[in-house]
Amino acid sequence: MATNILIVIGTPLAGSLNHSLAHAYADSARQAGAEVRIVDLATDPIPAHPRHINDLRMPREGDAPLDADVARYVADLEWADHVSLFYPQWWGTYPAAFKAYLDAVLLAGFAHRYVGKRGWEKMLRGRTGRVFTTMDSPGWWNLAWYWQAADVSVRHATLWYVGIKVVGIKRFAMVRHTDVATRERWIAATAKLGERDASRGPARGVVRTEPALAGSVATH
Repeated sequence: MATNILIVIGTPLAGSLNHSLAHAYADSARQAGAEVRIVDLATDPIPAHPRHINDLRMPREGDAPLDADVARYVADLEWADHVSLFYPQWWGTYPAAFKAYLDAVLLAGFAHRYVGKRGWEKMLRGRTGRVFTTMDSPGWWNLAWYWQAADVSVRHATLWYVGIKVVGIKRFAMVRHTDVATRERWIAATAKLGERDASRGPARGVVRTEPALAGSVATH
């Protein structure tokens, strides 16, 4: 069976380096036999900010259904065996458009489920993920001054929490100061990772059922 790969381009600006990287990755993955879907927040709808606690969970009986665009994004993630995220580093983290996507899609009852007083279930176990990020700052500055805040947020506070195992983070630093040849090398290296991820095969141990909320939802 083909590997299902979901690519999320987390910038609202079209025609970016992230787009060149993501499409090279996608083309290579498809050539290696993967099924690929792309969510591009420069052209696809950016989810609205949550206004009510119900916006952070799957609908319960009597609740309004999910927004149609959000429902599609949830279905894409449910379909995926592997998720690759592409985003620029802005102000030490990532664009609000990408944060809005995460808030809208990683819903209680779909991506995670609260159990007891302090526990939770990681409902996206079995899936893998890869992170690509671009930044104008040098790598040492990002580590020493920002403490790699964007990477920590996405890898540990987000993907790990819902059960997605990150298999790699690729950082492209000093973007503003690089030449065309360097960017072409980055694009080629990213394409090779697309081929590698396509060979991982379908996710194992994933039971794809209709998501249903169990337990409470956080109120902060």
